[in-house]
Amino acid sequence: MVTASLVDVIKKLQTVNRLQAKTLKVGFVPLVDCAPLVMAHELGFFAKYGLSVELSRELGWASIRDRVIYGELDAAQAVAGMVFAAAWGLGSIPCECLTALVLNSQGNAITLSNRLWTLGVRDVASLRALIQHRREEKPLVFGVVFPYSSHHFLLRQWLKSGGIDPDRDVQIVVVPPPQMFSNLKAGNLDGYCVGEPWNTVAVQARVGWCPVTSSGLAPLHPEKVLMVRADFAATRHDEHVALVSALLEACAWCQKAENRREMIRVLARPAYVNAPVRAIEGSFEARFDCGHGQYSDEGAFHLFFGGELNAPTADKAAWILHQMRVSKLLEPLAWSTAPQETNLFRCDIYDAAWRLFSKKRILEPVDHEKQILHSY
Repeated sequence: MVTASLVDVIKKLQTVNRLQAKTLKVGFVPLVDCAPLVMAHELGFFAKYGLSVELSRELGWASIRDRVIYGELDAAQAVAGMVFAAAWGLGSIPCECLTALVLNSQGNAITLSNRLWTLGVRDVASLRALIQHRREEKPLVFGVVFPYSSHHFLLRQWLKSGGIDPDRDVQIVVVPPPQMFSNLKAGNLDGYCVGEPWNTVAVQARVGWCPVTSSGLAPLHPEKVLMVRADFAATRHDEHVALVSALLEACAWCQKAENRREMIRVLARPAYVNAPVRAIEGSFEARFDCGHGQYSDEGAFHLFFGGELNAPTADKAAWILHQMRVSKLLEPLAWSTAPQETNLFRCDIYDAAWRLFSKKRILEPVDHEKQILHSY
């Protein structure tokens, strides 16, 4: 017997299935943690939720920000701090954006050049000693991927923990993630903080080594989010909810160990991360290879799903705001006029998407094996 509540669910799903009339353009940057977007596309999760989605591979985060702001992308993978920076006009014109989904936690590391290793650097304390010794020389240069990203926060935190002033003792520059390794190899950078696989690429090429990972510096910190403009969320609510639901299902799939081999093989393709399979595998090993015979034993490097990991909660927003403040990245005027974090981190939309995800997963399971084989 079909209950009234089940009829309502089916009607809602039929409505969602009609959403695919207009293709959504969704941006990503070639990193391991773009996996939920890539696998949602490859496994047919977007189609399952009635959406037609075109993925757009972008070089870096400035491109993601600008293309979302100017409406060239409907949604995008974004560093979590970008939501606040865009809303306040930090580094761009002001544009109210929001997120209803945290795509992953952790997933970064700090990489230093092998030149620093040969000069005796082994940790932040010995790095400080080197900096003091070469005080009259050109400052060391470190790369981050975006001014308002966890990478910048974590690099500054690590430097300060060793008594290094990130504003006076070193130079910090912005470099797109895929260009970090080549700049380290060329000697343009002395180190960087970035997501995978660009730390492992440096380690495996014997160009760099990792003194610390983000799971050691800030366990469970929010990393990437799904960012949209506020007007998109308001005027295309059903599509937005369906998009978050599809990505929730992809996050759950990516978290399962039995899916890793397939996920890594897909991510390695030129259309996505465009990196060797061996390099992408590195951050999924039981112990993360930091180079020079050192390993990180801090547990899972990447986290995509579990508990409230994906919920854009107030405490996650508060962590980002705190990091922006202690990193001296907030103008006083921006802080005094800032939108409330509850307007930018939208748990109400996430809750609606979770309900749809839960119902859809029961009523319309996807044959993952069939989908992934069909995509080749």
